[in-house]
Amino acid sequence: MGFQKKQGFPVGDFKWLTVDSPEDPDGVQMLLEPDENPAAKAFKAALVAQGMPMTTFFVDDIWKESERMKQLGVIFTMEPTTIGPTTVAIFDDTCGNLIQLTQV
Repeated sequence: MGFQKKQGFPVGDFKWLTVDSPEDPDGVQMLLEPDENPAAKAFKAALVAQGMPMTTFFVDDIWKESERMKQLGVIFTMEPTTIGPTTVAIFDDTCGNLIQLTQV
């Protein structure tokens, strides 16, 4: 998705990692946490089984972004699809999550 690593620090046996946008390196950071907790694993599996994305990112041009990501090897489980006033696409993040792109 183009994020860059911002911080990484140990938390017991695991490590928290934050990423941010190279376009705004002093802006918002997103925390990526380990999912070793059984409740987290069950939650992720249930969302995938229902085809529900874990999170959504808004983009300006969903067709351009999905094509860019496909060129990088990203596998979409749902191609850009117009639903009312929005267009959405869903991809597998290779870590057990479905992620949605949305264009309004």
